[in-house]
Amino acid sequence: MLTVHTISELRAAIRHAKQQGKRIGFVPTMGNLHTGHIHLVTTAKEQSDVVVCSIFVNPTQFGANEDFGSYPRTLAADSLLLEAAACDILFAPSAQEMYQNGTSQQTSVTVAGLSEQLCGEFRPTHFAGVATVVSKLFNLVQPDVAFFGEKDFQQLAVIRRLTQELCFPIEIVGVPTQRADDGLALSSRNGYLSPEERAQAPAIYQTLQQLRTAILNGAREYTMLCEATVLHLQKMGFAPDYVAICRADNLQAASATDDDLVILVAAKLGKTRLIDNLSVNLNEKT
Repeated sequence: MLTVHTISELRAAIRHAKQQGKRIGFVPTMGNLHTGHIHLVTTAKEQSDVVVCSIFVNPTQFGANEDFGSYPRTLAADSLLLEAAACDILFAPSAQEMYQNGTSQQTSVTVAGLSEQLCGEFRPTHFAGVATVVSKLFNLVQPDVAFFGEKDFQQLAVIRRLTQELCFPIEIVGVPTQRADDGLALSSRNGYLSPEERAQAPAIYQTLQQLRTAILNGAREYTMLCEATVLHLQKMGFAPDYVAICRADNLQAASATDDDLVILVAAKLGKTRLIDNLSVNLNEKT
């Protein structure tokens, strides 16, 4: 695996791969890799010739009181995992390399209409930071295909939209959420959970499954369902930011006539903010 830290080194490696006619797959991450990240890499390996993974804790997608300073940075361990997964190129830039004019005054990419609701309501600058850094990385890596986990469903929707509207010639592949044996969606932030909180956390997925079953059984009062689910999570010790039932294509509030839905939840357990989602396609109900 080739490890590069500068834009010039990355561009040289990408140029070499493209001259050989290689199909380039890209997996952007913030590091502290887990099984879900590695599944993205192995999926990319199946669908491309050269796999590029980036590790960059992006300062512009963290709010003022969020965990940028404490976010785990485990580059040495991450490198070993990527090499074992047959990643070809690791791009691990510094903040100075990615934001050469600093982060206070910079060109920014905003995906209006998808960024303001759900997590965007509680993290108002988050998706502009995501959209900006992903646009920069797309320009640098020039992948043919890029892979993102479906756990971050709203992020995936934002990236699909910016890819389309900014005319990036890139196929976006959403990869199903990887879960622990007890159902908890894998996330780097799960490491913040205490042992007691970790035992409680799978209740989020169990709650999503119960809500999905209710919808498949004919429940259509989505506002009432979400309000009841918020109360249910609160009783179990969570502090929900939201529970929402949305159209999967645009994340607008679902109506009783919509068929392709997604249930999304964000809730704090102690100091840890957890997100998860579950798709519901009413045309496939049995």
